[in-house]
Amino acid sequence: MIHFVLHDAHDTVAVVVVEGVKAGDELTGWIMDDDRTMTLQAREPIPIGHKIALRDMAPGDSAVKYGVAIGRVVRPIATGEHAHVHNIKTRRW
Repeated sequence: MIHFVLHDAHDTVAVVVVEGVKAGDELTGWIMDDDRTMTLQAREPIPIGHKIALRDMAPGDSAVKYGVAIGRVVRPIATGEHAHVHNIKTRRW
């Protein structure tokens, strides 16, 4: 079963595509560009449609989704944590 998807192996976040992800769940992700999978453990609940961190990120780092920088990390994010508006802000402002 695929739990999250990403386009590029260099992405730092991926989109959760299933309901009910809980802390401790072992998740499988599909890297679309390479047509391969990866595994990751969720550190906290993540709602469907939200992002999961694929690697540790520090404030000032870029969050990369689908090969594009989508925002600036404003709080530390550990691999497997929920990546959303509480720890990533747009670079527009």
